[in-house]
Amino acid sequence: MGQQAAATKLRSSKEVKSMSAAVAKQPTPIRKRKKPTSTTSPESNRKPRLPGSSHIELITLQWQHERNDLDLSNFLLAIYFMRLGTLVERTFDRMCQRLWGISGSDMRVLLALRRGGPPYAKRPTDLYRALIVTSGAITKKIDRLASHGMVERMIDPGHAGGFIVHLTKKGLDTVEQAVVKLAKESSIAPAMARFSEDERAAGNEFCLRTLALMEELVLPDLEDEAESGSSGSGSKAAARRPPRSR
Repeated sequence: MGQQAAATKLRSSKEVKSMSAAVAKQPTPIRKRKKPTSTTSPESNRKPRLPGSSHIELITLQWQHERNDLDLSNFLLAIYFMRLGTLVERTFDRMCQRLWGISGSDMRVLLALRRGGPPYAKRPTDLYRALIVTSGAITKKIDRLASHGMVERMIDPGHAGGFIVHLTKKGLDTVEQAVVKLAKESSIAPAMARFSEDERAAGNEFCLRTLALMEELVLPDLEDEAESGSSGSGSKAAARRPPRSR
């Protein structure tokens, strides 16, 4: 009996040891720490912007510091417009080069032809006035677009020796793609998303009124100068034209 009890005790001791070893081999589960729930919005976590933290604000502060004796409001507003135009134009040009193999300035010729509706044709004079470029510049643009098969010159029946610029099928297809792309992915869309609907409406009205007044008060002199330069007889050409109403 004593030997049997000792054997039973020995077996029990071995079983306990084997179970302990098996438990020791099992990996200890790693408890994941819960991230504290933030009660503040991402906007409130942002550091407040300091004056001059953007490049255009720095330009403004520098000029105001250097010439605080002058009212620089119109001077600075012109800088804002030029800088905005440069950013939009460079982004637009990059997109046109990448997708259609033409420059942004050449694409504007296609847009000018498209917005007039069928038959998508204009005289070169109408194009350079609409785009505010010289007659020589518009000729080069038409040449480049014609080499791409996007426009073609046709005889102007109403003007002896003149011609009309027409969109080809390829040109129409290209400009249609561009209009859809610009409507859906405009370069100014991310910035405009930060403004309210009322702010955007006020901005549109301000820009439209400013451009309308600039075209009334400034553009005629620029056109006179361009036409005088291209004719080679500025004073005679100006004398032949009736004065524009301001």
